[in-house]
Amino acid sequence: MTALPVNKFDVLFSSGSANVPDDAIAVAISLFNYETFIVECLDSVAAQIYKNVELIVVDDCSTDDGAMVVATWMEANAGRFVSISLIRHSRNRGLASTRNTACNYAKAPYVFILDADNEIYPRALARLKEALDDTGGGAAYSQLEFFGDLKRIGDGDIWRKETFINGNYVDAMALVRKDVIQQVGGYTHIEGGWEDYDFWCKLIERGIDAVFVPELLCRYRVHGNSMLRTDTNRNAADVLLQVQMRHPWLNF
Repeated sequence: MTALPVNKFDVLFSSGSANVPDDAIAVAISLFNYETFIVECLDSVAAQIYKNVELIVVDDCSTDDGAMVVATWMEANAGRFVSISLIRHSRNRGLASTRNTACNYAKAPYVFILDADNEIYPRALARLKEALDDTGGGAAYSQLEFFGDLKRIGDGDIWRKETFINGNYVDAMALVRKDVIQQVGGYTHIEGGWEDYDFWCKLIERGIDAVFVPELLCRYRVHGNSMLRTDTNRNAADVLLQVQMRHPWLNF
């Protein structure tokens, strides 16, 4: 296994068992200045029909009151989870490092990646775990529902290297085996975005399969500050070049 990069952090809230069940799923939420959306995100996790859930929120030095909002919510909802934690980076590290911190911290053997402005439907974790159990894949992902400023169905499809060659079509909201995350070295910072694309390319290069669940299980919020609207679009050419240099088999 490849050790993920270790970042300094403080534990702001922690409750629950030091050990989690073998079938537990860690929901890893990245938080940066999303005080407005984080409660809706957390509520969607608490509403999961899957019972053995470990919840980890990593605050990447937000400048709003998001961490305080999370701590208050956790105090009221800690009993729902087998383990629940709020941790805060000692300095702003970016999205890739925030996800890696959560994955490192997770005790569960499965990790679901979730950003603080998004949501999941109650059946999401159960259906994705079922897909992993049935196929033995390294990851499982679903079709997306875009909501907020844009309302439409996403572009999810079955896992094929040939489809990735021309662009990413798999969102970060996916259930991934923790040992797979370690095997590929976790997430890598890509200036301007597309850490998700890079992560999936690393799985492909190691021959790790993922399974597509053609159901609406995850909700991607489109708003003025979402990645769909900001860094990636403004720096598209530079981002494409960075990703292609890392994965020369891509064809843009």
